[in-house]
Amino acid sequence: MFRRCPGALPTTSCSGEGPLTQPGGHELAVRGYEVVTVGRTAGDLRFDVTDPAQVTALYGAVDRRRGRMDAVVSAAGDLPFRPLPEMTHEDYTAAFRGKVLSQINLVRQGIPHVTERGSFTMIAGTLSHDPVPRGSAGAMANSAVEAFARAAALEIAPQRINAVSPTIFPETLAAYGPAFPGVPSVDVADVVRAYVRSVEGAQTGQV
Repeated sequence: MFRRCPGALPTTSCSGEGPLTQPGGHELAVRGYEVVTVGRTAGDLRFDVTDPAQVTALYGAVDRRRGRMDAVVSAAGDLPFRPLPEMTHEDYTAAFRGKVLSQINLVRQGIPHVTERGSFTMIAGTLSHDPVPRGSAGAMANSAVEAFARAAALEIAPQRINAVSPTIFPETLAAYGPAFPGVPSVDVADVVRAYVRSVEGAQTGQV
C-alpha cells in the first residue's frame, strides 16, 4: 500500500518476498511514495490477506500509522498446478480463495481507506487467455480477477482499478518453466512498469 509521501501498499499472500514485492516497492519509493509492504511471513506488516478478518485488521493498522492511501497494489495468489483428473473440489476452492477472493476483499474493504482518486492494482496472469496443461485452476482464477477488475471499475469511480497479467518470471523458471513450454518469461522490471502505469496513469478497468 502506498501514499505519495503520504503512501502505497504492495501486498502478497505468499511470503512478502516474492519476485515483485521488493523491486516494486523500491520503484514506487523512488517515485516519491511511502511504501508499506504486507505479507504472511515477511513485510512491514504481517497479515494473511486470504482471511477477510485480517484484511480488516490490516487496513485498520495502516490507517492508524499512515492514514488513507493513494494506492493498493497486490501480488497475492497461491495456485495449485496439477492434471485436471487429479484436481479436487478443495483445490479449486483454495485457488479461488487464495487468488480471487483475497484480492476482491482487498478492493472491497479498501475503498474507504483509499483516497478519492486513488487506485487498486490486482494481479492476474497469462493463463486467463493462454492456458496450459495442469493450469486449469490458474486459468479460472486469473480470468475471475480480470473480470472483477473490469466490473469494479464501473462502480468505484473516481477511484481506479486495473489488473496486470504477466507470464512467468526468470526467477521462477526452474519451478514453473516446464509447465509453460515455449512461453517467454517477462522481466520483473517490465511488470513493475505496468504496476507504475496503473498507479500513476489515468486508465481504469484495464488488463
